[in-house]
Amino acid sequence: MTKGLIAVIIILMVIVLAIATKRCLEVLILGSLLPFLFVYGPKCLSKWSSAFQQSLADNVYIVVVCSMFGGLIALLTASKGSYGFQKIISKLCNTERKTLFTTFILGLLIFVDDYLNVLTIGVCMKGVYDKRKLPREALAYMLDATGAPVCVLLPFSTWAAFYSSLFIKQDSIKAMGFHDGLSAYMSAVPYLFYPFFTLGIVVLFCAGIMPKLGGMKKAYERVRTTGMVYSEKSRRFNHDADFDEDADGNILDFLIPMGILVALAIITGDLIMSVVAALVVCFFLYIPRKVIKFDDFLNLIIKGVADILPMNILLVITFTMEAGLEKMEMTDFIIKTMEPLLSASIFPMITFILVAVLTFTTGSLWGMCAIVVPIVFPLGAALGANMTLVMAAVISGGAFGSHACFYTDATLLSSQSAGIDNMEHAISQLPYVAIAAAGTVISYGVCGFVL
Repeated sequence: MTKGLIAVIIILMVIVLAIATKRCLEVLILGSLLPFLFVYGPKCLSKWSSAFQQSLADNVYIVVVCSMFGGLIALLTASKGSYGFQKIISKLCNTERKTLFTTFILGLLIFVDDYLNVLTIGVCMKGVYDKRKLPREALAYMLDATGAPVCVLLPFSTWAAFYSSLFIKQDSIKAMGFHDGLSAYMSAVPYLFYPFFTLGIVVLFCAGIMPKLGGMKKAYERVRTTGMVYSEKSRRFNHDADFDEDADGNILDFLIPMGILVALAIITGDLIMSVVAALVVCFFLYIPRKVIKFDDFLNLIIKGVADILPMNILLVITFTMEAGLEKMEMTDFIIKTMEPLLSASIFPMITFILVAVLTFTTGSLWGMCAIVVPIVFPLGAALGANMTLVMAAVISGGAFGSHACFYTDATLLSSQSAGIDNMEHAISQLPYVAIAAAGTVISYGVCGFVL
């Protein structure tokens, strides 16, 4: 039995155990240890520890951004500025449909980065969902579904910048006459079927046309029968989350820091600097007016960082597992297994399935796409496949991984921002993810023969 096949079995075990036990962290720790056990034997713990340290070092940007966002959220909550915002927006969102559509529109507007999208909208809308007695699972789904699926459709996003730089390096793309990566990227946008299907399902969900399925149906039933917008399991994420409609809060204490954050992120593209600027604005906005005491300011930031710590640990464990799977050559095994299935007509469909499987199983989005593209693009060109469709399939596969994988950063951020357990979010959105994925596979299959 090859190492690659063992790696696939490990991943399948992780997925099954996580869904069966609904315990994400413990299962991921086990899943991250097993590859090192098979590769290094008795030295597995020391090698795992080294990989953990390297994963933390390589992804310190993500950890720092998420930690600082936690501090900012704690300050916004303590200032009660979010209450002021929620009181005003809750008057506009006086029905379930308006609340869902407002979340959707905000997701379209904050498009520059999926982290910024998920974290800011979660702060804005959590209290409104509670007032309208909508389950937090619905909020988490809206956050996740309007993160990467929105970002990949627009040229002014971090996703577009990444894929543009990746595509233009490929000779097969240059041979198509593209002189820059962005023009190549934009040619693929009309064929980004997974984002289009996902957003279409979101619109139908907001309108009440798409039925509540699986875990989402159970979440709505829980709210109807018990009035609880989140489960007992998610209570630990919500010790300060109850929305008090009568609380006194100045909306400017929310809008000014958030406005600075979003504006700087769009202008500079530097999310760390944008969050730091928002924290500085909070200091000069809150301290002189005694909205927050000087002694409490730093303590609140530390508390916010602590609240985000479990998610950061999950992220680093996921990256460590990815490093172990690379040692087992899982990617090469999957690609070689699928090679006999390749032909020009079905190549875009196979590319989407390949990227979707790899990103879902590893939790690595951009990293996995960077590995796959230099392999599939020359193959596609040699077979005579439609390379525009192949580009679109790669992007769609990455968006699927971001949205669907229960231990990827977008899913973890969505559940954290909505204040619910990560596995509850992943399972409740699974039917909608599956519908969008099935439509995407069919669409690339049809287009591969027609175009």
